[in-house]
Amino acid sequence: MSALRTRSSRAGAASAPARGTGGSPRPRRIRLGEPGTAWIFMTPALVLLAGMLLYPIVYTLWVSFSDFDLATFQPAGWVGWHNYQVVLADPGFLQSLKVTAVYLVIALPLQMVLGFGLAFLLNVEWRGRGLLRALFLIPMVVAPVVAGGVWRMLLDPLWGVVNYTLGLVGIGPVEWIGDPTLAMVSLILIDTWRWTPFVVLIASAGIMALPSDVYEAARSDGAGRLQILRHVTIPLLVPVVAAAFIVRWLGAVKMFDIALAATKGGPGQATDVVNLYIYEKGFRGLEFGSASSMATLVLLITMIITYFLFRLSRRLENRW
Repeated sequence: MSALRTRSSRAGAASAPARGTGGSPRPRRIRLGEPGTAWIFMTPALVLLAGMLLYPIVYTLWVSFSDFDLATFQPAGWVGWHNYQVVLADPGFLQSLKVTAVYLVIALPLQMVLGFGLAFLLNVEWRGRGLLRALFLIPMVVAPVVAGGVWRMLLDPLWGVVNYTLGLVGIGPVEWIGDPTLAMVSLILIDTWRWTPFVVLIASAGIMALPSDVYEAARSDGAGRLQILRHVTIPLLVPVVAAAFIVRWLGAVKMFDIALAATKGGPGQATDVVNLYIYEKGFRGLEFGSASSMATLVLLITMIITYFLFRLSRRLENRW
């Protein structure tokens, strides 16, 4: 019996294929690792972004260096830097840049101060806080064109509710849209009314995420409210303030719809922000080469300023 078992085991061993010499080889498993797997999952999103962002930018650059043919509605001939020379000599474009700069310099700090101030008030326990938080979201969800149109009716010098209310106390009528200075003030107030709740949301999230043990340690050391605000709260909120400012800056540069609906760039060119001027040149004046050159210059200026804002925010974070 033992001899038969030995022969059968030898025969089975002889009939089995040796490893690495015969039989079907095992398929190799390709392990990409974490970076490779991440790139595979990001590929569809990158292709979509390239189609929706990269192609329009390249096409705009192509049009800016070409003579646009309205008959075929295609770039016809290469003109080089001619469109850019025309744009840089255009006083209307330079004025629109100035108007946009004035709007940004006033509106952004105002929205940041109001947003963080209201966020501090809304994070204190008091009756009616939840209702006020919900009401603050209403301006942000209103469409910009609707907001601009409604405020244009409210600020109407003859039939507007604002002038009617001011008239009850003996003020007015005020030319909110007709006066160049007041038109810019009105545009800034409308944009602040709409976008301050966005800053409030970011600031509230940052305030609620602050560590409580730091405040307990500061109180135990005898620090007062102003000292805690200056030496604890503000340094901890610097990254939040920087992030909110950069996000709001990128949104404010695209100012177009509120100006179109509320003031239409007037009176004159008092509220003619750069995007509205580009729209007028391209889609009403049919000067697509010049409009594409303006859009390219605005994109370049925005990228440069955003780069320096990121550098400044990193320095502030490292300092505090």
